[in-house]
Amino acid sequence: MITKLSQIVEEAQKKGRKRLAVAYGQDSHTLSAVYDAYNEGLVEPTLYGDKQVIEEVCGAEGIDCSIFKIVDEKSDVNCVRLAVAAVVAGDADVLMKGLVSTDKYMRGILNKDAGLFPPKGVLSHVAILEMPSLPKLLCISDVAVIPAPDFKQKQKLIGYLIQTARLLGIDTPKIACIAPSEQVLPSVPSSTEGAILAKMGDRGQLGNAIVDGPLSLDVALYKEVAEHKKVKGSAVAGDPDCLLFPNLESANVFFKAATHFGGAELAAMVMGTKVPCVLTSRGDSRLTKMYSIALACLAAR
Repeated sequence: MITKLSQIVEEAQKKGRKRLAVAYGQDSHTLSAVYDAYNEGLVEPTLYGDKQVIEEVCGAEGIDCSIFKIVDEKSDVNCVRLAVAAVVAGDADVLMKGLVSTDKYMRGILNKDAGLFPPKGVLSHVAILEMPSLPKLLCISDVAVIPAPDFKQKQKLIGYLIQTARLLGIDTPKIACIAPSEQVLPSVPSSTEGAILAKMGDRGQLGNAIVDGPLSLDVALYKEVAEHKKVKGSAVAGDPDCLLFPNLESANVFFKAATHFGGAELAAMVMGTKVPCVLTSRGDSRLTKMYSIALACLAAR
């Protein structure tokens, strides 16, 4: 079982280099991360962006620009369109966001005419956190794409969490449905939906996983809290592999608090598309972006 983000890099290396299409890849963090991924034997990169800017940034950062195939395009929207077209045509295995804004990147992915997003699909975002306070990696969703997932979407998100956990070597992941309390509260939607999802999990309706909910965040993460609150009969409380958050706000706050206050490092990707898509914040570190590339390469066919 993979318990460190660095081990994701090691596993992805075994699959050989994947062809990476980077949309508007011309900022120092993106170029440095892609350069690191190339040096780790993970990718053969193609950059869609302003060639002059790319060469200037590479020169300032000490990056060998010759390792990149560059498609010269100054418009960020056109860069997304061209990169998406490359992966749809089978000329690239993984798509990555560069300096372009998230809304433009997502519009390019969701464009029905482009063919990257299947009809009636559900697009979501899964992140993997390595936290100093936990002995293993933690998969979480959805911190970036669906503002308020409905019940059917939550079932799909659980499926994506299961897929991601299996990349880490976890055959039967333990998934906690997060809510304000571990008590079932009929007036709180995240509570009732968590309870229904747990029952569906018991009956095998959600795949090969152990699902429990509702669980408050402290009960989900810490066994001593679960014991203190007398939460009995839960195989998930205190030992989760995955957290399903009730909405984007709660997931995003946890995500940023864990990284900025808790010293967590992370990898993340978009799921639900025909190929893995790397979606990181423009403010994410070089290492985060490199780990995210490695995760997408591990997930790629």
